[in-house]
Amino acid sequence: MGALHRTGLEMGVLATLLAISGLLFAGPMKRVVAIILGSKPDADFQWAPLGRRAADFLWEVVCQAKVIRERPLAGLAHAFVFWGFCAFSVVTINHIGLGFGVRWIDPREGVWGPAYYAVAALFAGAVAFSISVLAVRRFVLRPKWLGEQLSLGSGLVALLILILMGTYLAEYRLRLEPASGAGRLVWWMHTAALLIFLPVIVRTKHLHLLLAPVTIFLSRGGFSRIPPLVGEEDFGLVTGADSTRLVALQAFSCVECGRCQEHCPAYNTGKILNPKEIALGLRSYFKAHGAGSEEPLLGEYLSEEAIFQCTTCGACEYQCPVGIEHLPLLVGLRRGAVNTGQWEDAHGGELFLRLERNGNPLGMSALERDKFIKRAELPLYDGTQEYLLWLGCMGAYDPAGRESLLALTRVMRYLGVSWGVLKKEKCTGDAARRLGNDLVFQQLAEFNIGQLQAVRARKLISICPHCVRTIGEDWKQAGASFEIEHHSVFLARHDAKLPAPGTRERTVYHDPCYLGRYLETYDEPRAVVAGAAELIEVARRRERSFCCGAGGGLAFLGEEKGTRVSRERAVELAATEAGTVAAACPFCHTMLRDGLAAVRPLNAPQIVDIAQLAAARLPRTPGARNDDSK
Repeated sequence: MGALHRTGLEMGVLATLLAISGLLFAGPMKRVVAIILGSKPDADFQWAPLGRRAADFLWEVVCQAKVIRERPLAGLAHAFVFWGFCAFSVVTINHIGLGFGVRWIDPREGVWGPAYYAVAALFAGAVAFSISVLAVRRFVLRPKWLGEQLSLGSGLVALLILILMGTYLAEYRLRLEPASGAGRLVWWMHTAALLIFLPVIVRTKHLHLLLAPVTIFLSRGGFSRIPPLVGEEDFGLVTGADSTRLVALQAFSCVECGRCQEHCPAYNTGKILNPKEIALGLRSYFKAHGAGSEEPLLGEYLSEEAIFQCTTCGACEYQCPVGIEHLPLLVGLRRGAVNTGQWEDAHGGELFLRLERNGNPLGMSALERDKFIKRAELPLYDGTQEYLLWLGCMGAYDPAGRESLLALTRVMRYLGVSWGVLKKEKCTGDAARRLGNDLVFQQLAEFNIGQLQAVRARKLISICPHCVRTIGEDWKQAGASFEIEHHSVFLARHDAKLPAPGTRERTVYHDPCYLGRYLETYDEPRAVVAGAAELIEVARRRERSFCCGAGGGLAFLGEEKGTRVSRERAVELAATEAGTVAAACPFCHTMLRDGLAAVRPLNAPQIVDIAQLAAARLPRTPGARNDDSK
């Protein structure tokens, strides 16, 4: 690739085209940046810990680990395109410099230049192959998650990438002389593709190439971390003026890959909710109204009905490869609708009243909890015991939840572990929190925090992952921090101390969303099941587990459209032909019990909590109560 000899006219044309390309890029980009920076700051954003942010950036952006992990073939193709562009950054700078007669790297002399260009050639081949595979997938195979309409922007970008890679390989492999006619043609083709590419990406979903790395680095720092409301005038996401910089940044970062849509239990059971459309709807709102608009968010671009169909299972947020945090966005929109009185739902209104009047979502009198404690002879916590056993609403009032709780107490007694329960206890506020009623959540949290502080509770244990998450994370915004663990962790830690089971029945384990994706607890409950039965796995499991349908307060709202989420999951669990389904969440237990009875009314597998599996291994004590749950 000898020296380039460009005339003044050619350099003038190149400079003009670069300026035009830059201006066509800068205009839309300036508007996007203005919308992001024009939104209000995120009150709880903290740069620390920078080490974690750097590690996430390295893992998710540089290594493309999340992209590859969830869709290995398509993800690897995307990764090679990304890595190829990184490798081509130096080549591109050198290419433009040569157009002005400046050479930074000589591809034919020395060691560094030829070596770098050889590596770039390998990446060019990988990128060309990968983008061809992705183009076939998008325009021929057309998975429904990518959208029903063909994306002309994606087609144009794929063509430009192929031209960039093809012209580079032609120039490199054929050793074209820059001064020759063929050399000039190839050089200008490569340059034209570069100049067109820049304005195109800012006008299409490919803007994520620039924004996604920033979005990932500036994440809120935790899974489904709901930001606090600030001041008496903050009601959540009501209008564009309530949107924060992270919300706007994430809206413009969506790559429209449909991974969130593919795994959403609401969408997959015929509801109108599509997490992808929530992000895209917000983006459309910003494009139409800009930042700081007083136009309501719910309406033309975002559906109120859709946001209240979310089970908050977290599958969307877990799957997203560009750092979009769907759950804080959805809860923020719910807050806006609830706190302003816009959301008028009979079931929701009754739920909030039950929480306010009775302190639990079931509407039961606190006297029922007192009777259960007395009948089951549960000791009160006095500060000397090792654990405070948090009953939770399901453990205190629901018959199946009580059975699970009592099974745990039998195991704890067998192990000689001391524990006690609170004399008075209300709902943690999980449903109110996820549905957007911050006032009710705050009232419940403050009452419970006062009760726990009064007895100087040190370490809590619960059968409910919703309680564990709410107490361990959400209550921090109410000014308290307690150590709490899920009973699966406790049981797994002590599994070796329990007697061996007599028989091992085929048992399939269902991963609860709030235990798995929220608390990252997958192995412990499996260890408990494996210690008592023959563990069977269902197709969608662990991080990809399918929701039972109870989360986000939906257990108390009902499902009015489509197939019930619980029934969809029950079909999958029943197909394993296991005789028993093991749950580790009282809400999953209830939802799946009904779902299994619906799909197999005559021979439905029994459903039990993992604590019941562990307790079944214990020797029977003469005269011991086996059912104090009624």
